[in-house]
Amino acid sequence: MPRTLAYRPHPFQCQPVTTDSHLIPLLQPITGLAAPKPPALKAIVRLVGGERLLDLLFHLPETHVDRRTRSTVAEAEPGRIATVALEIRRVGAPARRGPWRAVGQDETGPLEIVLFNALPWQVAPYAEGRRVTVSGRVSVHGGIKQIVAPDWVEPPERIPAVEPVWPLTAGVIGKQLARAMSAALAALPEDLPEWHDAALLKREHWPGFAAALRMLHAPQEMPGPLPRRRLAYDELLAGQIALCLVRRRVRTRRGRALLGDGRYRAEALRRFGHDLTPGQRQALADIDDDLGAPTRMLRLLQGDVGSGKTLIALLAMLRAAEAGAQAALMAPTEVLAKQHHRTLSRLSPVPVGLLTGSVKGKQRERVLRSLADGTLPLVVGTHALFQEAVTYRDLALAVIDEQHRFGVHQRLLMGGKGALTDVLVMTATPIPRTLLLTQWGEMEVSRLRGRPAGRQPIRTTLHSLSAVEDVVAACGRAMEAGARIYWVCPMVAESEAVDLAAAEARAAALRERFGEAVGLAHGKQEAAVRDAALADFAAGRSRLLVATTVVEVGVDVPEATVIVIEHAERFGLAQLHQLRGRVGRGTARSYCMLLYADGLNEIARRRLLTLRDTEDGFVIADEDFRLRGAGDALGTRQSGLPGFRLADPHAHEDLIRMAARDAALLLDRDPRLETPRGRAARALLELFDRASAMNTILSG
Repeated sequence: MPRTLAYRPHPFQCQPVTTDSHLIPLLQPITGLAAPKPPALKAIVRLVGGERLLDLLFHLPETHVDRRTRSTVAEAEPGRIATVALEIRRVGAPARRGPWRAVGQDETGPLEIVLFNALPWQVAPYAEGRRVTVSGRVSVHGGIKQIVAPDWVEPPERIPAVEPVWPLTAGVIGKQLARAMSAALAALPEDLPEWHDAALLKREHWPGFAAALRMLHAPQEMPGPLPRRRLAYDELLAGQIALCLVRRRVRTRRGRALLGDGRYRAEALRRFGHDLTPGQRQALADIDDDLGAPTRMLRLLQGDVGSGKTLIALLAMLRAAEAGAQAALMAPTEVLAKQHHRTLSRLSPVPVGLLTGSVKGKQRERVLRSLADGTLPLVVGTHALFQEAVTYRDLALAVIDEQHRFGVHQRLLMGGKGALTDVLVMTATPIPRTLLLTQWGEMEVSRLRGRPAGRQPIRTTLHSLSAVEDVVAACGRAMEAGARIYWVCPMVAESEAVDLAAAEARAAALRERFGEAVGLAHGKQEAAVRDAALADFAAGRSRLLVATTVVEVGVDVPEATVIVIEHAERFGLAQLHQLRGRVGRGTARSYCMLLYADGLNEIARRRLLTLRDTEDGFVIADEDFRLRGAGDALGTRQSGLPGFRLADPHAHEDLIRMAARDAALLLDRDPRLETPRGRAARALLELFDRASAMNTILSG
């Protein structure tokens, strides 16, 4: 870690979390198990995503098959699992290229066993006259009930009453994993300390940690939801305790009060020309409270598309300048950094510098010199702002535009360029409240609602792709009236696998209709060509810009009033909302036209209807979270979430809130985790790989 990013120690420290002796058996390598054989064990390590027995135990079953009920052939229902005792009456050699068959019978009728590509060891149990018990899914063929490739053919006492069904991968079969899981369960300590409150366990009827794992991996009856909820809560509580410790660290970090006289802010608001919305005033009040406190700020400013986050960031930065200090705003891309620089330069009464990878030579030297001697109070840039070679005379505030999500550690380190730097993180992606508790729990949050003055609502309509010519004609009429239009395509080149209209093909077709008024921008162009196309559209030299998602962020053309999104069903809901935000940025009425292919599935249909019916990004984010479950509503994969192993943030949303309250109460009562429950909580942190992170953060 560079010296410039190091934190000073602070007074609040939890004792380091060291390996609890109870956990040592769970940390042993999977490859040390006696069975199955080493190649299978190596494949299991890859499957479960770790080398420890604990990783194996955390590989929970997807479902369970109930084989407890023994039935007769007559009672066996087609389409369902049946376990039937038979006497083999006839064994038939397979016809050429046909399956191997045997016919068994009980007192109620015959049942045929069918094996495809059968090997000798597979047919050995079915000798004529032998009694066997088979278990598998029943079907009917030619009027005769049959089981194709039975799951089990064993003496009845060897068939599991309830069989777990684990996720598998190439190189691992279910019975191999079952043997490994049985060995891991044998090593599972029964005397683990209980980290949950006894009253909670009683109220929720939850089993202990070890008992919950046994109920899922080696059940004697159908386990129901309780053991899985118990384990999900374990994971969620570990995360909430970790975040709570970080938050307490942030709140107690020494900072300084930034006190301004308001003169720069007043001039910026005069240049802006509009009053702040109620949401902007509240967010600014939250930030001012933090900036005026003697502790460091770590706050998330969560604002919808077009809600005015950049203005609030500027006003916060100007308070630092009024106090005689410096402020920096970091954007994830150079395009967005330049956009922020233009906006801030237009409104700010003090100089605003720009520092990105393309700023070179004497211009770069001037910016670096001005930051070092303090004559440049505000600067905007990319990651270049936090490179080791960049020094600030007195960086008091770091603003980070959070288009590509940072983790907890990165958010804490961004302020490291100044001894007492406050940190404000902005995100244009509305975040469901559930995710705020799991991903951003160490930060204070300001939600910025409402539109800035003068912004018009965007009318969103749905159109089948079969009506694309009508949409093109409507675009022509809009262009004649002076409109500028985005046409967004999901691909760049034709694909044989997916029959979609590519941006290049769509641009060529539209040029035949509208000539040189059509521009093209996509990610595979050279940067200079793409930037020129965007500049031509912003200047009005082109009136219809065909593009991919390169226009999703960093493109601000207030004159653009129409956006067409082709194959809208291919985009995520949050991404559609971001794309729609490219229009409606001026005072004119704007329109979003969503083109969809016929045959939408239910989720795609609900997604498009949600976008049609609301512009509230927070409503959209919550609906996206519910439609995608624990997918990627805002994560690095552009549709959700941290990598939970046992918890599903959608299914266990109520548990997340419980865990947040529980963690706060635990640390209020036992901030150093020294009580019996506190020491058990340290073991919980280690179980879920939170201990090392907490030690790193809390040791300074």
